[in-house]
Amino acid sequence: MNLFLNIFCALYWFNPAVWYVLHEIRIDREIACDTSVLETLGETSCQEYGAALINFAETLSHTPFSFSVGLGGSMPQMKRRILNIASYQAPTQWKKAKGYALVLVISLLLISMSPVLSMQAAKETSFRPDPSDSIVSTIDLSSYFRDYEGTFVLYDLQKDHYQIYHPEQAYKRISPDSTYKLYSALFGLEEKIITPKDSMIPWDHNHYPFDAWNKNHTLDSAMSASVNWYFQTIDKKLGHGKIRSYLQQIHYGNESIDQSDSYWMESSLKISAFEQVSLLTDFYQNTFAFNPEHIAAVKDSIRLITHGKNTLYGKTGTGNVNGQNVNGWFIGYIENSQNTYLFATNIQAEQQASGSTASQITLDLLEDMGIWN
Repeated sequence: MNLFLNIFCALYWFNPAVWYVLHEIRIDREIACDTSVLETLGETSCQEYGAALINFAETLSHTPFSFSVGLGGSMPQMKRRILNIASYQAPTQWKKAKGYALVLVISLLLISMSPVLSMQAAKETSFRPDPSDSIVSTIDLSSYFRDYEGTFVLYDLQKDHYQIYHPEQAYKRISPDSTYKLYSALFGLEEKIITPKDSMIPWDHNHYPFDAWNKNHTLDSAMSASVNWYFQTIDKKLGHGKIRSYLQQIHYGNESIDQSDSYWMESSLKISAFEQVSLLTDFYQNTFAFNPEHIAAVKDSIRLITHGKNTLYGKTGTGNVNGQNVNGWFIGYIENSQNTYLFATNIQAEQQASGSTASQITLDLLEDMGIWN
């Protein structure tokens, strides 16, 4: 048991609650030893054993060294032991059975919390779709991605058919970066922080790295220029509790946010490319049952271009770490009178992996697939 406790304490050394529990268990260990002695001596010897314990502890208190860790504890610890001895009763078979059951339940709980076995840890890093959902096929698009570690997911709404390049990467959860702004805007509309007719948020007169950010913005202009402070302002008014509730409602990736205002920028919130497309499909069809005007307002804000019968909607996202663009997204859909194709492209590299590069790769392969001219 000591070996197990020390391993557990090493895994969770940063948690003060674990150290407290370890301290309490060490006291319980001494009480268990007392109980073992009393089981041997019998209930009639409780008073003599308690007196012997007190006398020996008193003797130790007059010496500079304690040669028995259990007897050299604090006064509260000694008090607990004496009270246990005074109230000792021989255990019945029923009490023993309850004790074994309790140990089993606690052991199972501790094992389930282990970082190695935790299902939550798996949930944070990857997502696997139910194989019974839709039709899924793989395609080779490696020539489009060159030196990038990337993936592409395309969903044909009419045929209920997914085509995936690099499935392993498609199911891996990573930061959504600015692609998350679709849902930040949607939550803000639902909570009436902004409205379809009045979405202007005034500039706070802090100077940001892009000139386009340093002015008042509406939803359309903020989405077009990908203005971080605009959506962070919405988040601040929403509050983390409300945001978390919405993320759980729409099942957004790992649904994890920290207390910062940049949880969606290479931080705690993660989502896979496959989930991006699945969630975008729910958004497009409004399976959330949100206000249709709010869905329409967000759709209008990401409309990029109409060419012939096709209209392209999309949002880029770029993850920057230590001054280098390491994570590039482009998500969206192409809509015409006959069908809708929803897509997500992600590229990763040590540098030059941007949303604009991901969008160019996407348009090139969609054109070659005959979906976008």
